Amino acid sequence: MQVRAQELPKPTQANVPYGKHAKQVLDFWKADTPKPAPLLFFTHGGGWMSGDKANPDFLVKCLEAGVSVVSINYRLIQDAQAEKIDPPVKACLEDAARALQFVRSHAAEWNIDKQRVVACGGSAGGFTSLWLGFHPDMADPKSSDPVARESTRVRGVMAFVPQTTLDPKQMQAWIPNNEYGNHAFSLPSMKDFVEKRESLLSWIEKFSPYALASSDDPPVLLFYDNAPNLGQPFKDPPHSANYGAGIAEKLKAVGIEHELNYNNDYGHMKWPDLFGFILEKLEVQRKP
Repeated sequence: MQVRAQELPKPTQANVPYGKHAKQVLDFWKADTPKPAPLLFFTHGGGWMSGDKANPDFLVKCLEAGVSVVSINYRLIQDAQAEKIDPPVKACLEDAARALQFVRSHAAEWNIDKQRVVACGGSAGGFTSLWLGFHPDMADPKSSDPVARESTRVRGVMAFVPQTTLDPKQMQAWIPNNEYGNHAFSLPSMKDFVEKRESLLSWIEKFSPYALASSDDPPVLLFYDNAPNLGQPFKDPPHSANYGAGIAEKLKAVGIEHELNYNNDYGHMKWPDLFGFILEKLEVQRKP
């Protein structure tokens, strides 16, 4: 039985600002542990257009296992457009990186082991979590800003129904009826996105988990609630398992440890309960 929202534990600290914008805030739940606790870093979904940091996945399980939790809000596409950030998805993604650096800068105060962090999210939040996992470390050791000196690397990524690329050509090859992604670049339609693809390639590669994936990246577990059928349309294109099947070849080619769970349809899954993946990558023993 799922815990109702009103029964969830309240944050130890709520709406902690990690930037100047009203959306740049996070909630922190502190695990009751004598030693610094590992951390689940959660990013909500909503297509970078909506959503909220309330009720992060695995919250109760994490706290029971001695894992602290951070859940973030971030500037949405419309906020970035209002600030004239080009492309607007840049703000959504870079806010997540900044929030993670901010949390690490408070590791001593919040009793966090900043070396043991797993990123987690659903849909666009899953995309953002994969982007964090695959992006080279954004730490700037020479910065005068102590937050900017912190690492953005994580031990693993647990993503629910994530998109895995922002390349319109790739998306439509995997899912022909896909009409998702143009909003990330302030374009009115997928047709415009395809037509402008060549001029946007440098940004597409900078922001796409598929393009960024390399051999030094952390393990990932991708969960989809539908079976893959590459090259075929899907009733809910942004959440098609074809995104997982599409990136799987790249993950295998570069040697990233990974598992794709299509609604537990296959009996060989190493982590059919999903949370076991998080505990393993955080080096936490499951309590009896």
